[in-house]
Parts: sequence; structure tokens; C-alpha cells
Amino acid sequence: MKSVAIVVFPGVQSLDVSGPLDVFAEANRFLLPAQHYRLELIGLTRGAVPCSNGMLLAPQRHYTDAVDVPDLLLAAGGPGLPDIREPDEALAWLREACAKAPRYGSICNGVFLLARAGLPPGAVVTTHWNDAQTLAARYPDLQVQADRLYAQDGRLHTSAGVTAGIDLALYLVAQDHGPDVALNVAKRLVVFMQRAGGQSQFSPFLTPFVEETSAVAQVQQYVLGHLADDLGLDALAAQAHMSRRNFSRVFLRDAGVTPADFVESARVDAARARLERESAPLKTVAFRCGFRDARHLREVFQRRLGVSPSEYRARFGR
Repeated sequence: MKSVAIVVFPGVQSLDVSGPLDVFAEANRFLLPAQHYRLELIGLTRGAVPCSNGMLLAPQRHYTDAVDVPDLLLAAGGPGLPDIREPDEALAWLREACAKAPRYGSICNGVFLLARAGLPPGAVVTTHWNDAQTLAARYPDLQVQADRLYAQDGRLHTSAGVTAGIDLALYLVAQDHGPDVALNVAKRLVVFMQRAGGQSQFSPFLTPFVEETSAVAQVQQYVLGHLADDLGLDALAAQAHMSRRNFSRVFLRDAGVTPADFVESARVDAARARLERESAPLKTVAFRCGFRDARHLREVFQRRLGVSPSEYRARFGR
């Protein structure tokens, strides 16, 4: 039997816990008893653990009693986790347990807990899109891949926000027992075996803005009002009354992205909004948002969001 333990704490997100647990529990339906997953919760505090939604969890063990190392150790996440500080003793236990476990990782922003316990420099990780920038800033030695639903780096497995824990658990079941078992579990849970695209498609519009009185901000506002116009470097530099070279340098410094990347992001955001609320043909959406044609729109969506415009509309359209 493989043992799976999830680390929980006050304020944990309940779906970070129940989602992966249900995947492994459903997998047991399709496995011989000797292959079953043995599941437990390990609390960082004693007694019942209140979740962020008010649910109470009853961990089987406190971490000080968890002397044996599970085959898979996962740290759940929670809305307030990035700014929590666990006792040094708990972090020391987690660090040692992760070092010994055949596989370890996190659900959602549970990677912050792992990072505080100590992740190896250069580790490839992902987390909820809303926390990815904070994670990268606080732990610059980590390679944060913000658009992944889950990531594997050797023994380390991390997942994106909340329900992506289910995606990760299905991936792990497929590793252990093959894709057929994982597919049967996905069918039982009525979820996709492998979701299309990354988590950018679920995030709000990510167009970066700067100080509103700056020349760069004025150009950004111009872009948003003229998406179907020529927004090449010469046109934007002229709006800022700067040379091409100086404008590119100033824009990148202030906005953190190149002018071309900002323009494409703005056009994608506008197309997303239209696809969510309108039934216009793709060629019309493409024209109104500044893409050359429907094919160009599809290419950019696939590259940036990992899904086609039609798939996006089917998923998020009204």
C-alpha cells in the first residue's frame, strides 16, 4: 500500500484537501487491496483544524507523532498561507519529512509552506496564479512557472490553484497505476483527465499598468482605445513623443514588459471579454481587437492561454 499524507493547518482551503484525497480514494475502487492508497491528514496544530470556509477537519495525527514518512507528502494551501509563519519545530519536521519522502509537494499556495521549510535552489514549481508573483519575489532561487496546472521536478510535485490539486492527483495515480485507472477515476469524479491549457485562462485580465500620470500610462490608455489601429513601435513612440529606442527602454522599465507584449496582452484581454459576452464570429472579434484575422487570433490564444478562442468561448461564454 502507498501512504498519502496531506499537511493541514488552521485556515487551510478545504478543496485543496478533499480534492486530491477523493482522487486517491476513488482510485482504490479500481485497485487490488494490496495496491490501495492509505490516506491521512497531518495537523500542524492539535485538535480539529478549521478551514477557510468554516469546515472542520480532524487530522489523524499531529506532526510530532508522524515519525514514519509517507510515500507521498503534500502540503495543502490556504488564502492566508503566504503570510503565515509556522513554528520552527514544524518547519524542521516538514523539511526532514520532505527530504525522506519518495515524493512530496504542494497543492495551490501550499508551496509557500514548502519554501519556508526549504526547497532546493532552482526547483521548478507552480502555484495559484494570484500568488505566483509573490512567490517568485520572495524566493528568487525558485523557478516559478505561473501558467502550469501542475509541475514535476524530480520528487517534487506542485500544483496551481485549488482544483488543480485534482489534476496533480490524477497525474500521480497515472504514474502509479497507468492511465486507465486515472481515466476511470476522472470519469467517477466527472472531471477532465487532462484539462486543456494553463491557468492563465482562469485568471482575470492581466494587463500591467503603471503610474497614471506617466507618458507610458498615456500610451497604455491610447492602446486600449485604439486596439484595431496600427500599434507598432513607431506609432506608440510617436504618441509618447520619444524616439523608438528611448521609448522601448522607458516602457520596459516602467511597465515590466515590452510595448509589443503589452499590445498583444491588451488585445487578448479584449478578445476574451468579447468571447465571454458576445456570439459574433471569430473573424469579427479578431478585427475589432486588432488581430490580422481569425487565424492570427487562434495562434495567439493557443500560445498565451493554451486553448483556442472557440474552446475559451465554450468554457466561459454566457
